Amino acid sequence: MAFKFARFLIRFIMRLIARVEVIGNENTPKTGAFIVASNHLGRLDAPLIYVGLERSDIVVMVAEKYKKSAVWRWFVRQLDGMWVDRFNADFAAMREALKRLKAGKVLVLAPEGTRSPTEALIEGRAGSSYLAAKAGVPVLPVAITGTEDRLVKAQYKRLQRPRITVRVGKPFMLPPLQSQDREAAMQQYTDEIMCQIAALLPKQYHGFYADHPRLREILAERGDSMGNH
Repeated sequence: MAFKFARFLIRFIMRLIARVEVIGNENTPKTGAFIVASNHLGRLDAPLIYVGLERSDIVVMVAEKYKKSAVWRWFVRQLDGMWVDRFNADFAAMREALKRLKAGKVLVLAPEGTRSPTEALIEGRAGSSYLAAKAGVPVLPVAITGTEDRLVKAQYKRLQRPRITVRVGKPFMLPPLQSQDREAAMQQYTDEIMCQIAALLPKQYHGFYADHPRLREILAERGDSMGNH
């Protein structure tokens, strides 16, 4: 009941403050565990998962700095979220995330680890790829545009609701991790996740992955060499 109320509250607030369009929601698995991996542009990113995903077992990883806010603490508690230390190796959080994935839940995270200061993709971290390979669950790539804090603030000053687009890609699996060359495999897996996200974004958001050969491959496979939508 607490989860349903908190989700209702989030959806109500988001309808008031933004215009959200979700594209490709049919790609979202209806059952079973998976990882939602998305880019991270602004403060409005986190609530979007509760707008577009019809699951009651969502687990969002939230930066520990938000513990200072009583409102955030309440929401994280009601939504069964997880606190994570973004700047240090948080092994306890990783173990808890694996536990929840193995219990069939949906884990939501941003592989970049923080909001992009460039408003385009920055280099991804290995946490999401490790969890996906270790747990043996699909990764659902999600691309968000329109939540840049700078743009949102400017639109609110003009009394306009920001227009936010969420693009959901097709889920994919990563091979199990082998004992040999784990570091190289982790880098390859992380690049795969980030390039899958980049392929859902307009070209100006490709950032760190703009010239990555894997991104070019994905775009060529679907006949979109420029990354335009």
